[in-house]
Parts: sequence; structure tokens; C-alpha cells
Amino acid sequence: MDRWQAMKVFVKVAEAESFADAGRQLQLSPPAVTRIVSALEETIGTRLLVRTTRSVRLTEAGARYVTDCQRLLIELAETEAVAAGANARPKGSLTVTASAMFGTRFILPIITEYLDHYPEVSARGMFVDRAVNIIEEGVDVAIRVGDLPASGFTATRVGSVKRVICGAPKYFATFGVPIVPADLNSHRIVAATSTGSVLEWGFSGAQAPSILISPRLTTSTNEAAISAAERGWGLTRVLSYKVAVQLETGKLQTVLSEYEEDPLPIHVIHPNGRNASAKVRSFIEFAVERLRAHRHFN
Repeated sequence: MDRWQAMKVFVKVAEAESFADAGRQLQLSPPAVTRIVSALEETIGTRLLVRTTRSVRLTEAGARYVTDCQRLLIELAETEAVAAGANARPKGSLTVTASAMFGTRFILPIITEYLDHYPEVSARGMFVDRAVNIIEEGVDVAIRVGDLPASGFTATRVGSVKRVICGAPKYFATFGVPIVPADLNSHRIVAATSTGSVLEWGFSGAQAPSILISPRLTTSTNEAAISAAERGWGLTRVLSYKVAVQLETGKLQTVLSEYEEDPLPIHVIHPNGRNASAKVRSFIEFAVERLRAHRHFN
């Protein structure tokens, strides 16, 4: 039995939830698909699929095995692409993840420009404000803001950003300017948070390394908090790239800059190391060059 072929057939059956549909996609007859999956189950020594007259579903062991098979098949395809030569033309589907605002504002333009250069590549931008599991969710490239946990991933630093406290000029004209972090307790604070009504903000070089903040207004998004600050309602604290345009135009101004914490690094990471496919290698080179040249990060 060709184990790689058997794994491909099993994965296709699991995805299609049908022996007949998998056979049509693979140009195999349903009996051939059934024989291959049965032989695979016999070799492994456990049932992978539960068959009924109306449905096909994974067993608990099958659910674990299909995830491993998908990963191994992707690694095999990428290894073959590397063996084809470093100059192989990029092609296939590329998945890139970043946080929602960063991805939409900075990574999406890079992706669309990249696709213009490489017509044989299609892309998916996964821009979400949650921790994406790169391996389990099939991500090729991730852009991370902040210190990275230990992992076996390859990371390339492209810049850094700061956490800044900012407000509109008319707010400062009405309520004054905080001089030290403790002054924030007497100011209107608007914060994007889902963790509760009291926040701990850290500072560098202050008498107290952190202070507790009780926002007068909390919002579910950074965009809303920034909008409230632009309107002159209060002060907010966000990563500098989120208000870079407003700071340049003077709609917002930063305060307590001398107490800012150390900048947070920005990395482009991918899980495949030297075995990265042509599409991943070329996209990383493309993105790194553009992000390193961006004035908002460097």
C-alpha cells in the first residue's frame, strides 16, 4: 500500500464526508476509495471512519489522525517544492494572519501587491484579534506585535511600536495635561477592554512602575476608543501604529512620553524554516522589505 496515497484518500474522504464525492475529486471509483481506507485502517490497527448508509464521520482516533495527515501532506508538498529549486515559481494558496487593525491597514496592501506580482498564488488574510494556532489553522505566515514565546518558528524582526497615551488638543485645553502617571486618576480615560472596569497600566521611569486605571468609558474596539479621544472626550492608550495618522495630522497628541515602556517588536514568523515553499519564501521577502521601510514602525 502506498501510505502517502492512502493518507491523501483518507483526508479527502474526511473532508468530503463521502466516499463517492472523494472518489470523484480524486478520479477513483468508490470501491477503490473504500479499499484504500480499509487497508489504511488495517495497517494502523484502528477504525478511522464510521460508515452508515447516509453519512461518513470520523471516529475519535480518526479526528486526531486526519489532523496529522493534513500536516504531513502539507510538509511533503512544501519539501517537494524546495527540492524543485529555490527559484521555483510561487504558486498555490497562501494564508497570512495578523491582528485585525494591523492586518487591514498594513498587511492587506502588501498581500494585494504581492498577488499582482505572482498571478499563480491565491491568498487568505486572517485578520483577527485572537491567538491563532499557526499549525492547527494552516497558517503560512504570521505577523506578530509583541515579545514572542519560545517556539521552533523562524522569526524576522521588521520594526517596533510603542504604547502611547494620547488625546485631542481640545481635551487638553479643557482638562489640562497629565505631568506624571499618577495624574491620570484625575482624567477621563476611555479604554478598549473586555477584562473589566479596572486596568493596570505599566510605566518606565515613574515613581510607581504601574498604576490602576478606572476608565470612565470602555469600548469593545480600539477604533471606538480612538474615535472618542479624537472627539475630545478623554484620553486613551493604544499601540502607536493605531494612531500614527492622527498624530501626524495633529488630531491627537501624546502625553507622558518620558514614561513610556520599552517598544514592542514586530516579527514576521513562519513555521517551516529552511523547508518553506517558494510562495512562503517570496512573500516573506516581499513583506519584510516593505515593513522595514514603513515610517510608522522604524
